[in-house]
Amino acid sequence: MAEERGIDWSSLWKKEDWWAFWLGMLLFFLCLAAAYGTDLMGWVVKANVWVDPAKAMAPSSANYEFLGPIGAWIVTYIVLLILTSIGAAAMGWKVGRFAAGFTVIFFLTWICWVIGHNAWIAATKPEAYNLPWSLHMTGEAGYIVALILGLLIGNFAKGFAEQLKEAAKPEWFIKTAIVLLGAVVGLKAPSVPPEILYNFLFRGLCAIVEAYLLYWALVYWVARRYFGLSREWAAPLASGISICGVSAAIATGGAIRARPVVPVMVASLVIVFAVVELLFIPFLAVETLWNQPLVAGAWMGLAVKTDGAAAASGEIVDALITGLHPEYAALEGWILNAAIITKIFIDIFIGVWAFILAVIWVYYIERKPGEKVEKLEIWYRFPKFVIGYFLTFLIILYLASGIAGSVPPDQVSQALAPMKLAVSSEMNGFRRIFFALTFFSIGLISDFSTLRREGIGRLALVYLICLFGFIIWIGLLISWLFFHDVHLLFLK
Repeated sequence: MAEERGIDWSSLWKKEDWWAFWLGMLLFFLCLAAAYGTDLMGWVVKANVWVDPAKAMAPSSANYEFLGPIGAWIVTYIVLLILTSIGAAAMGWKVGRFAAGFTVIFFLTWICWVIGHNAWIAATKPEAYNLPWSLHMTGEAGYIVALILGLLIGNFAKGFAEQLKEAAKPEWFIKTAIVLLGAVVGLKAPSVPPEILYNFLFRGLCAIVEAYLLYWALVYWVARRYFGLSREWAAPLASGISICGVSAAIATGGAIRARPVVPVMVASLVIVFAVVELLFIPFLAVETLWNQPLVAGAWMGLAVKTDGAAAASGEIVDALITGLHPEYAALEGWILNAAIITKIFIDIFIGVWAFILAVIWVYYIERKPGEKVEKLEIWYRFPKFVIGYFLTFLIILYLASGIAGSVPPDQVSQALAPMKLAVSSEMNGFRRIFFALTFFSIGLISDFSTLRREGIGRLALVYLICLFGFIIWIGLLISWLFFHDVHLLFLK
C-alpha cells in the first residue's frame, strides 16, 4: 500500500482537488480587493430577472458599467478561459480541446442561465414585471435548463458531446464554487450568534455518521447477501451509493486494490443516478419540507450523490424556498450551506474510511504478510478543496466581524457595504457561474445508455433498490432528527 509512496509534491498542481483550491482562492483574493477600495473583479457578468432582453445581464459592479452587458460577458469568458486552461495544462489535459470545449460549454451554459432568468419563469413577484403570472422558480431555473440541455446533447448528440467532454468537468467546477461559497457563508455568519453557528456545524458533523455506519453496512450486506456480489464489487459499490459517489468509489477501489474496471463502472452508475435524483428530489423537498428549510437542505447533502449534484440540489431548494416563502428570506444561503456542510463532512472522512478499509483488507481479508498501510494514506484521500472552503469562511468571518465590531450598530450595514460588494456580488457571481457550468456538465457526461452498454444491470439493480428503498429515506430521517426546527434559531 502506501509504504512505498513518498509525498508527491507534484500533486499540488496536477490534481483536480488542488486546482479547485488554487482557482477558488485566487478569485477569492482578487475579489476581496473590492472590500478595501480596489475593485478588480467587478466586471464579472451577472444575470438579472428580465422581460426586456437588453436588461438580461450586466456587470456585477457599477464601477464597470462602461463595459455594458456584452463587454462584461466577454471579459468574464476570456478570464475564466485563461485561468481554467492554465489548470488544464498543469493537470495534463489536452489544452486545445479543453479551450474549444470550454468555449462552447460556457456559451451554451450562459444561454441557459439567461433563459432561466426570464421573468415568466423566474419572477417570484410577477406583478413587479407587469406580468399576470409566472412559474415562481427564481433565476436558479437556469440550472435546470442547463441540466436538461446537457442531457439532451449527452444522449442524443453523442458525437458533439464527445468533442466537449475534455472541458466537461463538473467536479472541478463545483469544488471551485464551494471554495467561494465559504466566503458567502462567512459574510452571513457575524449576524448569527456563535452558539447557533457551532450548533449548526455540530449537527452537520453528527449527521454524517449515518453515511458510514448505516448506509455503507446496509448496502454492502444487500449486495453480498441477496445479489451475490464479490467483496471486490460490493465494497466500492457500497461506498459509491452510500458515501460520496465517484470519489468514494475510486478511493475504495484503490484501498482494496480492486481491478481498475470496478470503480470506473461504479462511477458511471453514480453519475447516472445522481442526475435522476437531481431531477426530482429537490422539488419533492420544496413541496413537502418548505416549512423545515434546513431539514430540506441537509437532506440534499445526505441523499444526493456526487458533490456536484448534492450542491446543485441544495442550491435549487435554497432558491425556491426563500423565493416562494418570503418569511424564510433570512435563511438564504443557509439552506444551501446545510447541504454543503453535510456533504463536506462526508468528503472529509473519505480518506479515513479508505484507510480503514485498506487496513481491513490487508490484515483480515487478503491477509498479505509483511504488507502494511501507512497513516499518510488518509492525507492522500483527503479532499483538498475543503481546505479552501474553511479558509474563505474563516477569513471573511474574521474580517467582517472586525468591521462590524468597530462601528456603532446603526452603522454596521454601511461599514460592510464594500465587503458585501466583494463577497455577495463578485465572489457570489463567480460561484453561480461555476454552479451553472456544473449543471450543464453533469448533463453532458450522463449517457444513460452506459448502463446497458457496460452490462452492469445487476449493479444498477442493487443501486436502484438501495438508493430508493432506504438511503434517501434514512437521509430524510437523519436530517429531520438533527435539523428539525433549527431554522427558528436563525429567525429570532
